[in-house]
Amino acid sequence: MDPNKPISEQYRIAALNWVSADTAANLLEETKSAVLAKMMADLGDMPVSRAEMKVKSSDEWHDHVRHMVDARSKASAAKIEAEYLKMRFYEWQSQAATRRAEMKL
Repeated sequence: MDPNKPISEQYRIAALNWVSADTAANLLEETKSAVLAKMMADLGDMPVSRAEMKVKSSDEWHDHVRHMVDARSKASAAKIEAEYLKMRFYEWQSQAATRRAEMKL
């Protein structure tokens, strides 16, 4: 983050990063059952319960779930960064108001 940029611009960039990260995380979360179904179908003709057990115990499924969790974690961190910038702005605004009030005294 470039501290020389206005807080509003820093917030805009952080918010866009959050939207992008949140979109990626949502996509993974929303397609979880479709990915599971495809992986189960790829195993061929076997009972659903056995196919589900095989898929969910596979390294490929573990990697998919970890990727999904990592994406959500990145989205959460991006949201916190945007919220931090918003809080900085409110602090700056409050300090400016305090300075103006003190100058009137």
